[in-house]
Amino acid sequence: MEFILAKPVDVPTYVEYGVADIGIVGKDVLMEEDKDVYELLDLGIARCRMSVIGLPDWTPGIRQRVATKYPNVASRYFREQGQQVEVVKLNGSIELAPLIGLADRIVDMVETGQTLRENGLVELTSIFEITSRLIANRVSYRMKNGEIQRLCDRLQKVIHAEASKS
Repeated sequence: MEFILAKPVDVPTYVEYGVADIGIVGKDVLMEEDKDVYELLDLGIARCRMSVIGLPDWTPGIRQRVATKYPNVASRYFREQGQQVEVVKLNGSIELAPLIGLADRIVDMVETGQTLRENGLVELTSIFEITSRLIANRVSYRMKNGEIQRLCDRLQKVIHAEASKS
């Protein structure tokens, strides 16, 4: 086995194009990137959630702007809610957007909520839960099914054992 350490956002691309047979990536990245890979296993680690966040006194206005590192996730969510919003893509310090007037709300990951509290923000709505996932290249999964399935089975045993401890 060879390992490649990569930025999380790049993992699905490496797997989709067959540079890597399998990869581990967060559900947030899978939802945002929408790559053509198999999602094989929920590893149950790195738990957090994707949420809509804002100031405690936020009320809907005529023009709504949402800042996020996840523009596809945010656009899809608000469209499904029947809300028209302008999505502004940011790459870091998303929590500053409502504080400086760039956006009314943000869509971002929340683990403990500590960063939100430190910035005077609140979680308005949880969109979906996030954990790390094992993904596979579609061709590799067919061609190396035995090896990949054995790895999945071994990981599944560990996941069940850890769940039993809780």
